[in-house]
Amino acid sequence: MFQVRPAIFLVAESPSDSSIAGYVVAFSVDEDGEILNVAVESRSRGKGLAGQMLDATLIEMAARGVRTAFLEVRESNVAARGLYGSRGFIEIGRRRAYYCRPVEDALVMRRVLRVADGEEERSASGFADR
Repeated sequence: MFQVRPAIFLVAESPSDSSIAGYVVAFSVDEDGEILNVAVESRSRGKGLAGQMLDATLIEMAARGVRTAFLEVRESNVAARGLYGSRGFIEIGRRRAYYCRPVEDALVMRRVLRVADGEEERSASGFADR
């Protein structure tokens, strides 16, 4: 039987008390991937955790053969937009009034992943080439 496992869940644990410090939820279907949520607990922010989790997610996507990753981000979320831009995501569109409480536009961002063809081993250095 053919088994599809599109979901990607990553959870970061705080070393001090084993609480959840952050998480990523994403999925992949064929050559497309979507990052649905990146969250970091307030005490763990500013330490590079979101970037580490995002990198790990992109590596996993590339290992699954994903060629293009997408995400939406609040227009006002300057920190997240900076993180995504630093990882090669570019703005490709806007979804008007996408978010509620408060109502706000979403910026649609895309990153093209470069993955190895065939059975070659995929590594962080392979996907990170922009």
